[in-house]
Amino acid sequence: MIESIKDLLRKEAEAVANIPITDDYEKAVGLIVEQVHRKRGKLVTSGMGKAGQIAMNIATTFCSTGVPSVFLHPSEAQHGDLGILQENDVLLLISNSGKTREIVELISLARNLDPNLKFIVITGNPESPLAKASDVCLSTGKPDEVCTLGMTPTTSTTAMTVIGDILVVQTMTETKFTIEDYSKRHHGGYLGEKSRELCEK
Repeated sequence: MIESIKDLLRKEAEAVANIPITDDYEKAVGLIVEQVHRKRGKLVTSGMGKAGQIAMNIATTFCSTGVPSVFLHPSEAQHGDLGILQENDVLLLISNSGKTREIVELISLARNLDPNLKFIVITGNPESPLAKASDVCLSTGKPDEVCTLGMTPTTSTTAMTVIGDILVVQTMTETKFTIEDYSKRHHGGYLGEKSRELCEK
């Protein structure tokens, strides 16, 4: 089992190392900074299943680092929650296949509400309908899943999570987000205590 675990770690690490890095990252961060930081919109993330859970995590991480963000469930969006969208918002949509019906439909529904809304997509399929409808597409590199069946989202979700982390950190750099800013948004727990200690130094 030890050797098997080492092999899994190697494959996951290789998937992260092989994420394609293009100038689309600069475009994605630029969109977030312009629409949310400067124009006071918000970041709206969405995805189905495992991708949805990652989208939710990305939203909460962005919130704690100065970018107002919210997770929109794509199915609930079709039953009224689409009303969360406002002028200057940016949508970050995640789908490994780029064909997830509810996510593809979300682009159409959102653009019907506001044709000027911008979309960033994280996907393993840059040629998919979702990717082609986006303003910026970030590819995971479509790594093979380490699941023994080759089916369960494992390696692909690792890559999605890392891409989300890249967007968060690069946006923090662009907005010059400080430890004082962090402390104001994170009062409780160890991180709240630690951030206040750092502010006092």
